[in-house]
Amino acid sequence: MRLSANLIALAAVLVAGLLCVFSAVFAVTRIEERAATEIRHALAVEGLDWAEVAPDGLLVQLSGTAPSEATRFRALSITGSIVDAERVIDAMEVTPSQPINAPRFSMELLRNDSGVSLVGLIPAATDRGRLLKDVRDAVRGAPVTDLLDTARFDAPEGWEAAVRFGLEALGKLPRSKISIAADELRAIAIADSGKEKRRLETELRAAAPEGLTLVLDISAPRPVIAPFTLRFIIDESGARFDACSADTEAARDRILAAARNAGLTGKADCTIGLGVPSPNWARAVEAGIEGLAALGGGTLTFSDADVALVALDSTDQALFDRVVGETETALPEVFSLHAVKPQPVKIDGSGEGDGPPEFVATLSPEGLVQLRGRVPDELVRAATESYARSRFGLENVYAAMRLDPGLPEGWPLRVLTSLEALSDLENGSVVMQPGFVELRGTTSDEEANARIARLFADKLGEAQNFKIEVAYVAPPEPENTQPAPEDCVARVNAILEEQKITFAPGSVTVEGESLKVVDRIAEVLRECPDAQMEIGGHTDSQGREEMNLQLSQSRAEGVLSALLARRILTSNLTARGYGESQPIADNGTEEGREANRRIEFRLLLPEAAAAEAAQEAGTAAEDAPGEAPSDGAAAAQDDTAGTPADGAPAEEAETPASGTTDAAAETEEPAPDAAAAPPIATETDSQSEAGTADEQN
Repeated sequence: MRLSANLIALAAVLVAGLLCVFSAVFAVTRIEERAATEIRHALAVEGLDWAEVAPDGLLVQLSGTAPSEATRFRALSITGSIVDAERVIDAMEVTPSQPINAPRFSMELLRNDSGVSLVGLIPAATDRGRLLKDVRDAVRGAPVTDLLDTARFDAPEGWEAAVRFGLEALGKLPRSKISIAADELRAIAIADSGKEKRRLETELRAAAPEGLTLVLDISAPRPVIAPFTLRFIIDESGARFDACSADTEAARDRILAAARNAGLTGKADCTIGLGVPSPNWARAVEAGIEGLAALGGGTLTFSDADVALVALDSTDQALFDRVVGETETALPEVFSLHAVKPQPVKIDGSGEGDGPPEFVATLSPEGLVQLRGRVPDELVRAATESYARSRFGLENVYAAMRLDPGLPEGWPLRVLTSLEALSDLENGSVVMQPGFVELRGTTSDEEANARIARLFADKLGEAQNFKIEVAYVAPPEPENTQPAPEDCVARVNAILEEQKITFAPGSVTVEGESLKVVDRIAEVLRECPDAQMEIGGHTDSQGREEMNLQLSQSRAEGVLSALLARRILTSNLTARGYGESQPIADNGTEEGREANRRIEFRLLLPEAAAAEAAQEAGTAAEDAPGEAPSDGAAAAQDDTAGTPADGAPAEEAETPASGTTDAAAETEEPAPDAAAAPPIATETDSQSEAGTADEQN
């Protein structure tokens, strides 16, 4: 019995223990589930449903990928507000941050008569002062408004070339909007004429850098033609236009077709403009040309809606009457015809003949003007002289007019009109009679003939019997004002003689006062865009030869980069390092080493000049067979022949400009040869020597 009681007691203890364990497990599980539920709910309310909650006893593990560090910290804070923060295990990850992409740099140049505005985003490293100066130079000093923003990112490839080309386009387009990006340039502009539009498009497309997309939208608004004039002539020289205006391309084609049916040959065109007096302009001109052809010769002049038909003085009267009637009937409404069968005209040209009274003005190629013939009174004579002096210059007019009170009405206006027409010529003469005006001469303005015809048609009235014999002579080609390449190199090296380009120890970047030297060199190079030059870098003999060669090359390229930053075209510039191979002073002294550490510019001759120089050098050597050339002479010969030791192309010869520091390099004593070289140092000694030399160089 005692044993049974003990077993019962033990069983009770075991059962109680199991119940305690079960209760504890149940309680823990309940606590975990409740805590996880509360945490999940709190995270969901905050929109952090990406976080996964995994309870582990009294611990809570958070996992998942947070979109940012801030949201990860927010999830930890929310969880720590529900359970003890020490019980929270952070197993969350954060989405890697995306690198900030560089912005698209672009710049808009807006130019009108008031100046230029710059708008856009450019790299922060841009030399803003230099950019604004280049813009002012391109627009010849017009006001410039700077509205640019900057960003601290590297300039994209092609940006510098696009900006340089954009400034070139800005200088050519006085009314324009130019949008510049690294890979594209868009230009919206207005040209004065269709011819100017085509010229600008051709020039800009030829100058565009390779790889740059060029989009041009250049418009040429139609000019306002007043009066709207057309003058067609048929005489012994054939059929031709003195002036031709049309309102549309279709009207132009109809007019030219009618003129060719009347005998016009060769190239002809009509100016398309505004101001036509009637939409039936082409039909009216066709009727007039057909009438003139039926007469067999004469002149047809349209001045707005006034039509003058002047037949030859030999025209049969019956034919003249019939054609005038048919032409008058064929003309559309609005147009009025004035037909004239003139009396034979005899031109004396002296202003003093026995025939009809004349006024004669002659213009010499030197710009001297003589006024002869008749004017009605002293007031008109004074007015004529004053007008001529205003047109041709105070000292260029000689007046020998005489008074004739019996001249017809309107004579003074015709005199002044004749002088105005004469001022459009390079040289020539005008003879005016009461019913006729003849202008002869030459001009270098292709539009002068039409302008004179328009002037006569507008000012001479209904009796528009005038003759224009003006020959076009192409203007001479402008002289090349660029200095000779040799002078350019000499000017650059003269600047370097005044102040050297120096570098900080171990540096290859142009800084400090040397930037002012580069500015002066850039001004010279802008005047010499076609001169092929080499930028040569030189060091002293301190340190290893290989290191000096590399350092001199880097510094020459540094000068090239500084010039590029100043928007100098560098396609004709070459950077080359010579190291210590071409000293101009003794490397045994500090002064000599300072002189040897230098930058020089050399002129690169074309292949033909290089071959000729090499041939001359060879001939000179043959003339002195018994003399071996010295080391310095041999170096000069190699330099002239374009075969430098480091393998530069033979088709380019390097010739120092007169007066440059290269002249000294040709006559210096040669550097010590290999036999006189110092002993080879150990690796440690060489490194130490290289570091010291780098500081000195």
